[in-house]
Amino acid sequence: MGTKNISLLLNFHHPYIRHSDETVSAYVQENSLLFEKITNIYIPLLNMLSRFETEKAEVKIAVVFSTPLCSLLSDPVVKKQYVDYLDNLIAFGKKEVVRTKSIKEINSHSVQYLEKILETKRYFTEVYEENLLKYFGVFAKKGLIEILATCGSYMFMPHFADMTEILNAQVETGLNSVRHYFGVNAEGFYLPELGYTAGIEKVLRMYGVNYTILPSQSFLLGQISPEKGIFAPARCYNCLSLFATDPLHLEYFENPVYKNKNKDISWELDLEELKPFIKKGQARTSSGFCYWNNSFNESELNAKNIKKTEFIYNTENAMNQVELDAEDFVSSYKDKLEKAASILKDTDVSMTCVFDDQMLYKNWDEGLLWFEAIVKKFTEAEIKVTSFSELLFDKFALQKITPYFASGSAESYGEDYLSSKNGWMIRYLRKACERIVDLAGRFPDDTGLKVRLLNLGSRELLLALSSEWAKMIENNDYAEYAEKMFKDSIISFTAVFDALGSNTVSTEWLCNLEKDHPIYPWMNFRIFSKKH
Repeated sequence: MGTKNISLLLNFHHPYIRHSDETVSAYVQENSLLFEKITNIYIPLLNMLSRFETEKAEVKIAVVFSTPLCSLLSDPVVKKQYVDYLDNLIAFGKKEVVRTKSIKEINSHSVQYLEKILETKRYFTEVYEENLLKYFGVFAKKGLIEILATCGSYMFMPHFADMTEILNAQVETGLNSVRHYFGVNAEGFYLPELGYTAGIEKVLRMYGVNYTILPSQSFLLGQISPEKGIFAPARCYNCLSLFATDPLHLEYFENPVYKNKNKDISWELDLEELKPFIKKGQARTSSGFCYWNNSFNESELNAKNIKKTEFIYNTENAMNQVELDAEDFVSSYKDKLEKAASILKDTDVSMTCVFDDQMLYKNWDEGLLWFEAIVKKFTEAEIKVTSFSELLFDKFALQKITPYFASGSAESYGEDYLSSKNGWMIRYLRKACERIVDLAGRFPDDTGLKVRLLNLGSRELLLALSSEWAKMIENNDYAEYAEKMFKDSIISFTAVFDALGSNTVSTEWLCNLEKDHPIYPWMNFRIFSKKH
């Protein structure tokens, strides 16, 4: 009888939101989005991997880190800002412990969270030496995780399927990113938002990529239906191996016993009480000090003064529910795999699940604890938690299929990246793409200042191509900020184009922009050249 396998992929991305020390106070909300992820996802994930190593767990998890996220996590300015953020949160936490002293149940939670922040700072500064990516690379070399590459700027690839040079540049930049930040080579490539259309497989295979992941409908709606459905990998005509995801609709976070992240004390206290975490003139942002469960949703009650015990978060109840929800998730996949194995006799069966930081943190404080629980329960159920590359021991035996256009976002076809709200962006992007390909052909052997200009233009174009700006505008999630960032990158790229055309440039402007956007340090504009 064949083995039953599950591949779990964690997809981590963050838009390139970086501000110098002089401007950081004006953008505290945008910066705190990354800092919350470091505190609640990336450091706890490293700790989880350390526990797996200590326990000698036979598991391997796939992980994707986008290049903008890697650049931010390795940036000295961002690291210093994060430590300052923790220091301010610690100072506020000490005040909060004093403020809640008269309410025993709540005070215990404020004490616990303050201890968590103190421990987070110790892990970040001492244990992981302010270099989280280095330790993820260590775990990759030890075989606990497999790191996949993704597009250099997390671009929605189907919108540029007819512009091969742009796809080439995105794939090459993504592969370079994994080598640069983790010291390993990526065998697999994660398509941003799982966006696939015909032709992308040619580019991936040309760069030596062995496999990618597609939405299940891309598998099932193609010209040739796979005999094993989504329960086994398949391959394209050019031997690019393909894995199908099982669409996830996690609703566990809605359970009443889980922590209510919408009732953060940061939204309830007076501004004076939030110092030094929130300074005068700054917008409010989440502090993480949340004392209530999801049953507390009455908008007319003030969480600052509420003392009803039925609303207060109970850690033990939440952890018990994590175990129950993990058991439910694993049980459902065990049933699917067993049914598939009974039909596909004497054949290995596998399934793929993709999780992102929104699923495991945005609405669910216990999300990563739940993820750790499902990994352990899959192992206990004799379902192997394995990486994609370990399932490709005989890829020439895989069935050939012709995948169908699809996406993992919105209604499966990526319409949220080209809607009435953000559709105006695409014409600027495509014109800029045409121009960078032209520039790469016109200045192939130039040196000095022109090369610096061309590399700067390439970086600004890649930043503009990030699908995150369109997504933020569509979802009205810091939409004005996303529009500003997109326009700034397009304007900067246009300035580079005009400077090269007129043969004049402001070196001060060039140096300032290079300093403000130190992303893609290996950038070579020739990645946009036509391949002959």
